[in-house]
Amino acid sequence: MTAPVLTPPRAAAAPSGGAGLSRAVRAEWIKLWSVRSTGWSVAAMVALGAGLTTLVCALVARDLADGQTGEPVGAFITWGLVFAQVTAVVLGALTVTSEYGTGMIRATLAATPRRGTVLAAKALVLTATLFVAGVVTAFLGWLGGNAFLSAEGIGIGLGDDGMVRSLLGSGLYMAGLGLFAMAAGLLLRSTAAVVSVVLALVFLVGNLVMLLPGALGEWLTKLMPGNAGSRIAAPETFNPVLLEPWTGFAVFAAEVAVLLAVAAVVFTRRDA
Repeated sequence: MTAPVLTPPRAAAAPSGGAGLSRAVRAEWIKLWSVRSTGWSVAAMVALGAGLTTLVCALVARDLADGQTGEPVGAFITWGLVFAQVTAVVLGALTVTSEYGTGMIRATLAATPRRGTVLAAKALVLTATLFVAGVVTAFLGWLGGNAFLSAEGIGIGLGDDGMVRSLLGSGLYMAGLGLFAMAAGLLLRSTAAVVSVVLALVFLVGNLVMLLPGALGEWLTKLMPGNAGSRIAAPETFNPVLLEPWTGFAVFAAEVAVLLAVAAVVFTRRDA
């Protein structure tokens, strides 16, 4: 009688990288949009960005038409994004810090042990959300603000130089700012700390370096993340010292990439 041959059970096939990433993206999308803070952040971005742009254009349209301000008209058409970027920072921070605060990060890493996949999924979902929200905010602001500018004969059409670039650039800048805050969140793990540090860097330090004497102050002003990145989001600028739109955004993207790389190394090596 022949003894039965025992065949060892087959190991389950490991999911391919693409399949693992697609599942992780779906999971991150559900997590991001299942909390109220995401909806409120996006709503606040639209309200601040589009609302303040419309309000400011309504207030200054006549003075701009009369040449009393000495400022370029195109600098006002996305003016509200100066404040809307706060919401991008908050949402970027919450993408990771909320999970550390609740301890859910351990469940996330148990479901998707490859931390690089988790980080890529979070970055993709956040980028898509903020890009669309930024473009919609800028477009609504243009619709509202341009109505008042056009009434004074100084309206800016979509075909005018830099207008389409500024609408798409608004989405790019918001997405980049969110990724910058997300990377800071992986390093600091505290929502309050991330929001404080990033906003101080964008609003406070970015303006204070202008006070430094000579070429040093001028170049630091150009290279600060908020100054370099935000130029792409407006057809014209209040500050002629800033880099050209795409050059500035390339500098900003490089800064975001470096911080993300540092955060990725820390994320893969540090305990959850």
